[in-house]
Amino acid sequence: MKKGSPTAWLAVENGLFLQGYAAGAEGEASGDLVFHTGMTGYQEILTDPSYCGQAVVMTYPLIGNYGVAREDDESARAWPEAFVLKEMSRAPSNRRADASLPEWLVEKNVVAIEGVDTRRLTRMVRTEGSLRCVVSTTDSDPESLVAKARAAQATDGRDLATEVSCKEPYTWEAGYDDSYPEELPPLDVSRRIRCVAYDFGAKRNILRSLVACGFDVTVVPTWTSADDVLAMDPEAVFLSNGPGDPAAVSKALASVADLVDRKPIFGICLGHQILSIVLGAKTAKMPFGHHGANHPVRDVATGRVEITSQNHSFAVQADSLPKDLELTHVNLNDQTVEGIRHTRLPVFSVQYHPEAAPGPLDSAHLFQRFRERVLKG
Repeated sequence: MKKGSPTAWLAVENGLFLQGYAAGAEGEASGDLVFHTGMTGYQEILTDPSYCGQAVVMTYPLIGNYGVAREDDESARAWPEAFVLKEMSRAPSNRRADASLPEWLVEKNVVAIEGVDTRRLTRMVRTEGSLRCVVSTTDSDPESLVAKARAAQATDGRDLATEVSCKEPYTWEAGYDDSYPEELPPLDVSRRIRCVAYDFGAKRNILRSLVACGFDVTVVPTWTSADDVLAMDPEAVFLSNGPGDPAAVSKALASVADLVDRKPIFGICLGHQILSIVLGAKTAKMPFGHHGANHPVRDVATGRVEITSQNHSFAVQADSLPKDLELTHVNLNDQTVEGIRHTRLPVFSVQYHPEAAPGPLDSAHLFQRFRERVLKG
C-alpha cells in the first residue's frame, strides 16, 4: 500500500468491521459482497456490467501489477459498487498500460479498500452465504457502518439489467483485433447473418465474437418488444449477460416468450437464465455464486471439460427443467446447471462466458455453433 494512504473502512451486515486503506475514489458504496478467484482480469471484472450491485473481493493477494489499458475496457464505465483487495500495486509493468489501477479507479469513481484480510472475507462468504457490505472513506464509526450494510439493497428481486442496458438501439461492427489468438479453426463468414442482441449488460467481446462468426449485430435495450425486434427482420436473436435477478426482468421475459418459437436464440449468463425461465424452468439465488476464471464445466454430450469464466449469483435449478429442456453442461465443482437446449426449438444457452477466454479458447466454439444452428434453419 502507498505510504500515507488515507484510511478506509469495510463493514458487513453480520457485524464484521475492518480497517484498511483507500485505494480508489473517495466516498461510500454498498452492495452484495462476492469474491472473485481470478489471478488476473481485474479490468474485465471492473468493466463487466454483470457486477452492478456487487462489492468485489479479489482473492489473489496482489492486484494492479499490469495497470490498465483503456482499450481493453469491456464497457464504457466501471460497474462494481466497491472493490476490495489485499494489496494494490501502483507501479504497472505492462507496456500497453496507460494508467495505474488506483488512478483508473479514481477516474471511474470506484470506492476501493486495500490492506484488509481478503482470505477472512472469502471464508466468511463461503460459510455464511450472500452478505451485504459497505465500504467507506468518510465514516469510521463501526455501528454506523454496520447499520448501513444491513440497510443496503441486495440484488434479490432487482431488475439491474434495465439499469445497465443501452438506452437506444445501435449497430456493432467490430470483430476481433489483430492481437486476438488465432487458434480457432478458419470460418467462412461471407454469408452474414442478421442478429438482434438484447443488451442486459453485454460485454464488448461478446459482440466482437458474434461479428467474428459472421453476424451483423444490432444491439437493443432490455425493454425492446418482440414486435420491434421482428420489425428489424433478424435471422437470430442473442440474449446477453447481465446483473441481478432474472425473474425481475419482466419486460425482457415477455419479449423472449414471444420470440422463443419464432427465431433461433442463444443466451449467455443472465440471458441463459431468462431463456430458461421462459421455457419453464426456475432460478434461485446461490449461497455465494460463481465468480472466477477457473470453473470446470463438462459438456454432457461429449464429455469434454472446458475451463470457464463465470459471474453469477443466481442459477437455474436442475430439478425444475421441464421434459423438453435438455441439460447440456454441468459445473464440476457443484453440479449446477451450466447449459440447456430445447429438444424441438432452435434455442440453447450457457451459464458461463465463452467470450472471456480463460481456457483461453475452450468455449469460443459456441458462437460458431450458434451460426451453424441458424444456417441449418
